[in-house]
Amino acid sequence: METATYKQALENELAELTQSLSELGVQNPHNQNDWVTVPDEPAKNTADPNDFGDRSEEWQERRGTLSALETRFNNIKRALHKIEEGSYGTCEIGGEQIETDRLNANAAARTCKVHLEDEAQLPM
Repeated sequence: METATYKQALENELAELTQSLSELGVQNPHNQNDWVTVPDEPAKNTADPNDFGDRSEEWQERRGTLSALETRFNNIKRALHKIEEGSYGTCEIGGEQIETDRLNANAAARTCKVHLEDEAQLPM
């Protein structure tokens, strides 16, 4: 399988994701696959319960967004590693070749179409 196009697309997306993740958090120095959410702005000491509620809601949104981006980040890093080791494009569940149209739609796909529904169950 020719992987140069997929590798370039994955590297480009990884750079964009890294930028987005760095706006929401910091990379854990002990685990480069883990990102930790940081507040958008320093907490203000205020007695207004609405301010606290708004900050709490914003924090939850940031954590949710960071979590989704972190999953994509790790899937892309995994795909790039597979390209380097020569196993890119192989379904992690059944071992068959992942369909080209699936890889064109999602270059970091971990499964073929048959096992698509089971991909979320794979360990990170």
